[in-house]
Amino acid sequence: MRRTRILTTVLALAAGLLAGGPPALAAGAPEPAGTLAADTYTWKNARIDGGGFVPGIVFNRGEKDLAYARTDIGGAYRWQESTKTWTPLLDSVGWDDWGHTGVVSLASDSADPDRVYAAVGTYTNDWDPTNGAVLRSTDRGASWKKADLPFKLGGNMPGRGMGERLAVDPNRNSVLYLGAPSGNGLWRSTDAGASWSKVTSFPNPGNYAQDPSDTSGYASDNQGVVWVTFDESTGRAGTATKTVYVGVADKENAVYRSTDAGATWQRIAGQPTGYLAHKGVLDAENGYLYLAYSDTGGPYDGGKGRLHRYATATGTWTDISPVAEADTYYGFSGLTVDRQNPGTVMATAYSSWWPDTQIFRSTDSGGTWTQAWNYTSYPDRENRYTMDVSSSPWLTWGANPSPPEQTPKLGWMTEALEIDPFDSDRMMYGTGATVYGTENLTNWDDDTSFTITPMVRGLEETAVNDLISPPSGAPLISALGDVGGFRHTDLTKVPSMMFTQPNFTSTTSLDFAETHPNTVVRAGNLDSGPHIAFSTDNGANWFAGKDPSGVSGGGTVAAAADGSRFVWSPQGAGVHHTTGFGTSWSASSGIPAGATVESDRVDPKTFYGFKSGRFYVSTDGGATFTASSATGLPAGDSVRFKALPGAKGDIWLAGGSNDGAYGLWHSTDSGATFTKLSNVDEADTVGFGKAAPGSSYQTLFTSAEIDGVRGVFRSTDKGATWTRINDDAHQWGWTGAAITGDPRVYGRVYVATNGRGVVYGDTTDTGGTDPDPEEPDPGPAGACKVTYTITNQWADGFQADVRLTNTGAAAWKGWSLTWSFADGQKISQLWNGSHTQSGPAVTVRNTDWNGTVAAGSSAAFGFTATGSAASGKPTAFRVGGETCTVG
Repeated sequence: MRRTRILTTVLALAAGLLAGGPPALAAGAPEPAGTLAADTYTWKNARIDGGGFVPGIVFNRGEKDLAYARTDIGGAYRWQESTKTWTPLLDSVGWDDWGHTGVVSLASDSADPDRVYAAVGTYTNDWDPTNGAVLRSTDRGASWKKADLPFKLGGNMPGRGMGERLAVDPNRNSVLYLGAPSGNGLWRSTDAGASWSKVTSFPNPGNYAQDPSDTSGYASDNQGVVWVTFDESTGRAGTATKTVYVGVADKENAVYRSTDAGATWQRIAGQPTGYLAHKGVLDAENGYLYLAYSDTGGPYDGGKGRLHRYATATGTWTDISPVAEADTYYGFSGLTVDRQNPGTVMATAYSSWWPDTQIFRSTDSGGTWTQAWNYTSYPDRENRYTMDVSSSPWLTWGANPSPPEQTPKLGWMTEALEIDPFDSDRMMYGTGATVYGTENLTNWDDDTSFTITPMVRGLEETAVNDLISPPSGAPLISALGDVGGFRHTDLTKVPSMMFTQPNFTSTTSLDFAETHPNTVVRAGNLDSGPHIAFSTDNGANWFAGKDPSGVSGGGTVAAAADGSRFVWSPQGAGVHHTTGFGTSWSASSGIPAGATVESDRVDPKTFYGFKSGRFYVSTDGGATFTASSATGLPAGDSVRFKALPGAKGDIWLAGGSNDGAYGLWHSTDSGATFTKLSNVDEADTVGFGKAAPGSSYQTLFTSAEIDGVRGVFRSTDKGATWTRINDDAHQWGWTGAAITGDPRVYGRVYVATNGRGVVYGDTTDTGGTDPDPEEPDPGPAGACKVTYTITNQWADGFQADVRLTNTGAAAWKGWSLTWSFADGQKISQLWNGSHTQSGPAVTVRNTDWNGTVAAGSSAAFGFTATGSAASGKPTAFRVGGETCTVG
């Protein structure tokens, strides 16, 4: 269950991992190569589908099928109706602004659907070094401009499921409001988000904190102003809406109203007290403001709750809770109105962890309610719904619960709940692991079953702790926060199950035996039970080891090159070693507790460790370690190192901070000495992949700063020169946890992100090899037809949909469509395909799910691009060697 977000990364960052400024460079290392080289890579996610908390879903009320989702650490997404997938919008967030991948609120402009806003920032305490910002886009999130704020925002703070804190005036869309945390009050923009100022007349900045005694500042922060709702009936187009409702994290004074467009504010008389108002949703047609209350801010906690309705014309408050207060053991948060039938209201019991969440529905404005499930004869229950998780089978968690629990669960942390404003049958809701939805919701009212399925494809939100790519077996095995990890035998498909037996809440470390890659070990966190597990079939099946005394967390683990022994550095206990599969452990000597451990990839008795600036070596299987005499290494513990496969004693070490040594080091003598590379300013990860054609040394990969540029880099000449392989559109915030190349595919790299899952890249410069042997080389055969449609146009850009039809007699097993723009247009974002553009020439290739096109069938993709209103449409398209007809 998704009860905690991964914080180990954040604590490392707080220690100074992200601070800039290169350290002094040592002599004797390779010299800088001059202008930084770059390569064009195609980037994709290893599919997991979800894996994180989705606290907000926002439908645009002016345009059908336009919807957005926000995540707590993994950015924002836009719904693509044609493929029922989500497109990521914040992959351009860079290293220095990594906190801007946390989205505390989203607002979509219903008057101008091309405009969308995101309030970003991950933590309000010192874990996040940067202030928050409001991002604004006039092309649906394809590109952004930023307005910095003088305070921090908390996309991953307590209370993040309340909202939305950000709202656009539906009558005068240049006006926006933002509810701020930490006592900063209510803020307003009158220039479409370009600048912001505090609403000094707003009287209450909030006073509720989850735990005022928390010295870290995480749980003790004032959750502040938590939602803004406009009454659109009190204005007209071009004039500011007069009546605005605002929710505040204050149990005695939760709801305020302005009737003069925000000039003055009053606490609404007669309102309930003793609870926090998580949501305030207005049905302007019937004159009701609905409020969902909980006794805490969520998203994990909440023991009591109520639903209330406020009649805006009479000022009458009505308790419309579906159950008696004494019968609640949860708070209410998810709240939505059917805009096609405004008397229909739905709400969630977001904090009902056991036996399941609950969803309530009323068709008479809260007068009476029905539930998604009911007890028949306890513990048996009857559901109004069926669940089909075949597209994300791991959502069953491999569980076999006893009634009244079921698997898959309806959800937990269900703070986002929205009925499509254009379609009463479609509903989406967020959970701690996915986005669920239905397209036959009104069956509920006919007492017939409706179907709930994951609606999450394209939304990847796992926090990645470690990655391995063995030379045989599965190409990728991952260690993840909250969902444990997965074994990918096909990067384009969702694995059937996460690691089980045991199922760690977070896996912290992975390793495999280099010469026996079927032997795999993982360590991780678990509330109760073992913290280490082994596999003898390349991670397909697992069995638990036995913890030495005192273990409280996973730490790091290393497997001998031949799989005969293991060294483990768990939390709560010192470094230990074992022969066999961990049925008993012996304490290692000569190495401090908490050290990071790795193995030599050739000598099965050699292991390495690092702690607080010292490197340690064991040559007796981990029984005893000796401190190396190497000096000049990073003094802190923000370090990751690996030994090169196939070369005894060849070690690469990355890490450091701006207040000391920071960079990339290399040793060829088992750590006795290290040489610092002078052409690497900063480095945080290091990994190895298949050697380039004609090279005898494996390819190096790192997340680093080189020549003053932060990015993901590749070297095919032992670090003498480096090529940047990502670009400014693909940065993914913080990428400092892990990186590895693929030993079987030249150029392929797997990158760990903190909230965007496992990203992998393939080079277009294959060196004579197929960049992806699992996918057929796109190439067609037969006739084709292209339909190119401009679907939206704005001053300096446009959106287009392209449909490619196979009009030949044989199926395509992959395709590549080319054309040229005549008027300088440049694609800024493309979905349902991958593209390259050189000058006017554009090439779009299929993605993993639309490459096979039967005769007579079509594939479709869309994009946004820069260009003027006079930009002409392309007139000629080719698939492979065939010229397509244009329809």
